[in-house]
Amino acid sequence: MNKKLTTSIFFILALFYFKDASAQIDTVKKAPVYHVGIFAPLYLDSVFSSNNNFKYRQGLPRFIMPAVDFVQGAQIALDTMQAGNDKINATIYDTKSYTQPVPYLIQNKKLDSLDLIIGSVKDAEYRQLAEFALQKNIPFISVTYPNDAGITGNPFLVIINSTLRSHCEAIYSYILQNHGTDKIYLCRQKGVQEDLVASYFKQINEQDGKPLLPIQILNYDNNLDSDVLKTKLDSNRQSIIIGGSLDETFAGKLALACYDLHKTYPITLIGMPTWDGFASLQKKNELVDFPIYFTSPYFNNKWDDLSKMITASYQRKYKGKPTDMTFKGFESVYLFTKLLALYPDDFMSHINDRNLKVFCDYNFRPVMVKKQSPAGGQAAAMPDYFENKHLYFIKILNGTVSRAW
Repeated sequence: MNKKLTTSIFFILALFYFKDASAQIDTVKKAPVYHVGIFAPLYLDSVFSSNNNFKYRQGLPRFIMPAVDFVQGAQIALDTMQAGNDKINATIYDTKSYTQPVPYLIQNKKLDSLDLIIGSVKDAEYRQLAEFALQKNIPFISVTYPNDAGITGNPFLVIINSTLRSHCEAIYSYILQNHGTDKIYLCRQKGVQEDLVASYFKQINEQDGKPLLPIQILNYDNNLDSDVLKTKLDSNRQSIIIGGSLDETFAGKLALACYDLHKTYPITLIGMPTWDGFASLQKKNELVDFPIYFTSPYFNNKWDDLSKMITASYQRKYKGKPTDMTFKGFESVYLFTKLLALYPDDFMSHINDRNLKVFCDYNFRPVMVKKQSPAGGQAAAMPDYFENKHLYFIKILNGTVSRAW
């Protein structure tokens, strides 16, 4: 067993035995105590046997690693804040616990003292925490789930990882401002997610009942290649191609078709946010000198001093290299816990404060899922939630990922 694996197992062993304990920052004895709950699916009860032995001889199972990295980043943030003057009582909760799942914690009032909820959660736990946050007027920062899960009427829910609709809005806005006179194609295959993407662009483009941009939809299944695609292109005009699918196989086929044609046909290819994780698009010796763009709420080139500190701290503690989930865990805990300490009575009014920026720029806007008219025309309608609308355009070129604009 290598050093990194041993350190990681010791880390989750510590969580298993002390998961109800609090990580405290006690530098000021009589200062107010702010209670923060950090939620992630660690599956501790699944990776240990009934007699508390670690089940996996080959190492940590891949399905728990994103949550482990997120929590490790959160713990580095808490360690970093020890130099401050705020007293933080931070508790890590395993949302996949058999004995103390989220409903148990809520029913037994284990969460009633919280002032802030920070979660890398989805599905049932996401909704349970959101409903609890609304009931208790506690801000709930959803860090990694790019979905509202159908939640409405909850002004305490803050979504960092922007929804698919917001990504479509950002792509549309960019094309409208920069390529309104070019040929625009939305390339897609059959599928529920593809239907959703197409519907978003249609809604955005036809807000006044007629299309503002001439977006042509091209439907492909297994027949997508350069010979088929070039029948739609004009070598004398710039073509903007939106990859309207979240599927890696389709993305790879579309990228290859565009690459084969780009020297003859001027092409700009813009994909969906999931394209960030597609290894097939990031091979250094393929798609040479052909850029692929996508949108993302996160960008950190890790060149700044804080990122270097996190990398060094992670290496020292866990004998490895931090992942993006580590940085997301650090940023969310550091930023929003600091905001809580600064504005405990008016937290939601300050979620866009820029003076505590860590890595990313955020722009949290109130979202009205269904447009409402204020009662009597006097009070503003209550937002369904707040969502980060600041998206970076990221470029993949020759295996390197960088910020485009």
